[in-house]
Amino acid sequence: MFDAIGVLASSTSSTALDLDVSLAMWAGLSLVVVAMLAIDLVVFARHHAPSWRESAVWSLVWLLVALAFGAAWWAWQGSEAGSQYFAGYLLERSLSLDNIFVFAVILGYFAVPPVVASTVLAWGIALALALRVVFILIGAALLDSFHATFYVFGVLLLYTAYKLATQHGAEIEPEHNPALKMLRKRVAMTDDYEGEKLFVRRAGRRMATPLLAVFLVVATTDIIFAVDSIPAIFAVTQESFIVFAANAFAMLGLRALYFLLVGAMDRFVYLSQGLALVLAFIGVKMLLIDVWHPPIWVSLAVIAGVLTATAALSVRAAPKAR
Repeated sequence: MFDAIGVLASSTSSTALDLDVSLAMWAGLSLVVVAMLAIDLVVFARHHAPSWRESAVWSLVWLLVALAFGAAWWAWQGSEAGSQYFAGYLLERSLSLDNIFVFAVILGYFAVPPVVASTVLAWGIALALALRVVFILIGAALLDSFHATFYVFGVLLLYTAYKLATQHGAEIEPEHNPALKMLRKRVAMTDDYEGEKLFVRRAGRRMATPLLAVFLVVATTDIIFAVDSIPAIFAVTQESFIVFAANAFAMLGLRALYFLLVGAMDRFVYLSQGLALVLAFIGVKMLLIDVWHPPIWVSLAVIAGVLTATAALSVRAAPKAR
């Protein structure tokens, strides 16, 4: 464990920005993230289905928190480091929109009661964020040791962009999740939910509730998204500290954003195409890393421009898609 953290810290300090990121800074950021996850769970969840207005307020709160961190980081480490954080955050935030669509499918498939859906997402996102730390560790180590990893990531992103652009609307089937299949084979499960309980006793026998399966599917499904988003953000910045911060702050507001957008998801008719363009641009950037070094503002401009155009086209097309 400490060896892995050491690799992460050393890879951070050896990149182009030459940031002096200590283990204390990693620990501090981790504590802040854990504290905010706890606040989100205790204050926002509160064992009820959040209203649209409440979700909008909390979405704004988490956005302001992310922007405040970016501003403080910019003032402390300089414009280049600050720009990399904001580009990474914008990228991860945009890619997380796909997570919201999948969360809706998963919660619908398992018929999760609205009153516990908020808690389900909170714990699922927390577990997903922990899994992403593993991917960041692996990605940083690979990029630090094998330059060819950039080309592998570039090809992966281009392939993902192709799939997004050509398979829009493809059906997602949670029942085919390997982790869920394994759980059902090994763990006895009740038919009904028991509030927010993961386990209950029936006739002296300890059994899992469907809520455990939902947690597992939400978290493991995010691995698929991590395979896309982690290589993508490493094309924006190779600073592992920034990669983790951008991922953490992008995912912190994901639950509130879900309840804010869940009723209007059918209006995002061009989301897949927009994300495909973003990933294609970043994939090309990775493949040309030895010959093309655009400034960070170019990535910011492309990501923001594509997302703005995607939103505008979706708004115009929404009435026709009804």
